[in-house]
Amino acid sequence: MDGMDTGTLMILIVIVTFIFLALILPNIKILKEYERAVIFRLGRLLGAKGPGIILLIPIIDRAVKVDLRENYFEIRRQMCITGDNAPVDVDVLFYYRVINPEDSVVKIKDFRGAAIGIAQTTLRSVIGDIMLDDVLAKREYINTVLRDKLDEMTERWGVKVTSVEIREILPPSRVQNAMVRQMEAERVRRAMVIEADGNKEAAIKVAEGDARSEILKAEGDREATILEAEGIRQGSILEAEGDALALEKIFQTVRNIESKTLTLQYLKTLSALGDNDQTRLIFPVDFSNLTEILSEHIQKASVEEETRPQKKAKGKGV
Repeated sequence: MDGMDTGTLMILIVIVTFIFLALILPNIKILKEYERAVIFRLGRLLGAKGPGIILLIPIIDRAVKVDLRENYFEIRRQMCITGDNAPVDVDVLFYYRVINPEDSVVKIKDFRGAAIGIAQTTLRSVIGDIMLDDVLAKREYINTVLRDKLDEMTERWGVKVTSVEIREILPPSRVQNAMVRQMEAERVRRAMVIEADGNKEAAIKVAEGDARSEILKAEGDREATILEAEGIRQGSILEAEGDALALEKIFQTVRNIESKTLTLQYLKTLSALGDNDQTRLIFPVDFSNLTEILSEHIQKASVEEETRPQKKAKGKGV
């Protein structure tokens, strides 16, 4: 009996251990910080749990693990037609993050597949409204439009589209060759324009320099002429002032000489003239005084002639 009891006990221990390992252990979940578990109990949503250790009721509970980290998916090269009917191959990366684990599980069966399908159709729609030159030049604009449209669609699934990046745009080879030729022609045109602008600027600078030189030269000549004329004027003024001062000094000196001194000097001059053998006619007065004396004598004679008949008439009457 003891042997049977020991064997039975061992069998029971093995059975319990098997049941624990088969039922209990798989229902013990350890979730990381960026993980959440959406719990369903008998098919009904209980909510999201985690991080840490969570325990599930065997057979009754079921957990769906959701990663909250930012992730991405790639839309491999897609043929798109631009607004001017040019085919281009576009390669895009979409970055997303789950913000509501429950909606990402309950409201969509396969978020990744659905997002890729929406991204492809949205990409073709956006590229179809843009011309080829804008597709190549406005990548940031295309990224913004794609992100806004995708985020609007995926928001109801509890997913946030954080960024959209166009990795590569490849037009057809003939279009690439035409673009290369256009780029070369544009660079040649820019080089010619820059060279022409440089020559024009140089000619303008030279002309401005010559004009400035002529202006400065004319201004210098004008200043020199003005200074020369000013010098001559100042010299004339100084010379005239000197003559005026000299005459004033002479006048003052002559005015201070007495009349007798002048008479003596006048007689000495007459004596010196008389010593000469040559015959001279000398007026012993100033010529101006002589004319005054003659005019006075003439006036007196005319007055005497007028008064003589009057005197004779008076004598006869007496």
